[in-house]
Amino acid sequence: MAVKLKTRNELRVLREAARIVAEIFALLPEQVRPGVSTADLDAFVERELHKRGARPSFKGYGQPPFPASICVAVNEQIVHGIPSPRQILREGDVIGIDIGAYYRGFHGDACVTYPVGRISAEAERLLRVTKECLYLGIEQARAGNRVGDIGHAIQVHAEGQGYGVVRTLFGHGVGRRLHEDPSIPHFGEPGEGLKLREGMVFTIEPMINQGTYEWRELSDGWTIVTADGKLSAQFEHSVAITNNGPEILTRLA
Repeated sequence: MAVKLKTRNELRVLREAARIVAEIFALLPEQVRPGVSTADLDAFVERELHKRGARPSFKGYGQPPFPASICVAVNEQIVHGIPSPRQILREGDVIGIDIGAYYRGFHGDACVTYPVGRISAEAERLLRVTKECLYLGIEQARAGNRVGDIGHAIQVHAEGQGYGVVRTLFGHGVGRRLHEDPSIPHFGEPGEGLKLREGMVFTIEPMINQGTYEWRELSDGWTIVTADGKLSAQFEHSVAITNNGPEILTRLA
């Protein structure tokens, strides 16, 4: 595993890329409402990225090339859904929006799951617990700890609430490339795995399902959905390991 520790100058630009992501997330609550299509949200985010001198990290990424600026995940979708003018948000939906910003040679990456209008108490609970999982994982992202400490904190909390933790989709290093080492599982044993060091930058992005942790991929080659059709939620931040503890790059100060 070739983990590249970020220099002070690299971290400075990473902060700028991540701040762009955070600024756009601050604008999105007004955009996420019944009657809006996921293509509308995609166009909005791409415009806001360009306004800030950035471009979407995801567009053209992978094989087959991802065709949009954001990844969306509505209801039973876990990750990597492709925005569409035919996908219209309805009252009671939940939608995960994943944004990547490529700026001055570096990537910022984060995800937020939003309620669409009024949602059920069960959906509210899923979103709350998933967000708690993210911050419990971040709390463990400290120099000297290990990757397993992050995953264990997330797994214990999610499974303690009766939820499934997606096992085969991980957080990842982020920097000049969108996906770098190390991989960050959202489950694991404390004290196991790679030791965390100052200068590492990676995402923590738990995907938490109402039911089974198992999933399947749709025929578009990208969209991943829960195997049992139940709801899923995701929250993600890009985090830097510093000598003062974890620094959340994709959060507005």
